[in-house]
Amino acid sequence: MKRIQLFILLMLAIVGVVFPQQLVESIEAIVDKEIILRSEVEQFTQNYIVQNRLNIRPGSEEYNRLRKQMLESLIEQKLLLAKAEADTVKVDDQMLDQRVEERIKYMIQQVGSQDKLEEIFGNSLSQIRKDTRKLIKEQMLVEQVRAMRFRDVKISRREVEEFYKTYKDSLPVRPATVDISHILKVVRPSEEAQLKAYRKAEMILEKLKNGEDFQKLAKLYSEDPASARRGGDLGFTQRGDLVPEYEAVAFNLKDGEISGIVQTQFGFHIIQLIERRGERIHTRHILIQVKPTAEDEKRVVQELKEIRQKILDGADFSEMALKYSDDENVTKDKGHLGTFELDKLQIPQFRQVLATMKPGDISEPFKTDYGYHIVKLNAMQEAHRFTLENDWEQIEQMALNFKMQKEYQKWLEKLKKEIFIKINES
Repeated sequence: MKRIQLFILLMLAIVGVVFPQQLVESIEAIVDKEIILRSEVEQFTQNYIVQNRLNIRPGSEEYNRLRKQMLESLIEQKLLLAKAEADTVKVDDQMLDQRVEERIKYMIQQVGSQDKLEEIFGNSLSQIRKDTRKLIKEQMLVEQVRAMRFRDVKISRREVEEFYKTYKDSLPVRPATVDISHILKVVRPSEEAQLKAYRKAEMILEKLKNGEDFQKLAKLYSEDPASARRGGDLGFTQRGDLVPEYEAVAFNLKDGEISGIVQTQFGFHIIQLIERRGERIHTRHILIQVKPTAEDEKRVVQELKEIRQKILDGADFSEMALKYSDDENVTKDKGHLGTFELDKLQIPQFRQVLATMKPGDISEPFKTDYGYHIVKLNAMQEAHRFTLENDWEQIEQMALNFKMQKEYQKWLEKLKKEIFIKINES
């Protein structure tokens, strides 16, 4: 079985299924000042089995081998975090926030709704966000430690050729790949839609001013389904758990006080502070979302059709992307998404559209969770065996990764001698 990489463990910790178990808690290992509990190892092992749809029974020899690998990976993670602390490695808070929001959005898309996500985890969204933030911060620290140690590793042409000569028969067939660019238009609500939502929030606020019960109104009107069923209750949160606009108002309320209308990226909120304990607040809210109308969607589709026609008439795709795309990365990539294995494109609508296209084609507008797109198929390469002539860059990267992994293992063994590790063998 392949060695389980650290980033897989982090993914499983965030998106895996948690199995409640009655375990006699014990310490499996100590790394520096951190402990690894038996429950952690069991959870990682079970999550990996579910994620990979393996038929492995707890207690079997195969299960015990996998469990041992999981423990080794957890020890590796703690080693790297100890090294990060020793070297005072820091993460960029803005980048961390961005990754957390991307992960939360991805998880909600995977399970279908925020409500379902909270049900699976048995926690509020704010607690899931807090736990996810901790895990992603650890992941970023580990990434930085490795990058700082191995960013100067280089590989020569001779080493690439030797790698290919040694491993060419065991290299996989290179799957079919597509090189693609896109233009994204986000469907933004019209002023009319925003005004409609605001007036609804005003109506609810007026009811509250007239003495109606906040929790009843939240259950009746709030468009945050997870908290609405609890009367709008978000539980206790601390600074950084919720969006800044919400916190700026909530932290300035008195116990029991109800805010005015607060606008955030999610819509219009009415907030009630239940209790404050130092830098932690317990709030409930009513959310009215600002939803695009069918007319808003038609407007975006028509705009993309006009952009597509300009490109067909001779306009440069990348220049049109730079001018019109709502993709936040457009200024640096001009709409170019990169090269991907067709079968592994994460967005199913892209796979479906590209399957019918030829190189040079530009699609009609199509919808995803991000908005509406037109996509250009820049190039396509059929599945084939790797060769130095046709796939030098990919083979060079494989050879470099192989070299870095060998260097990493040597460094890891050195760390194990420098940092305290105790494994419970019982």
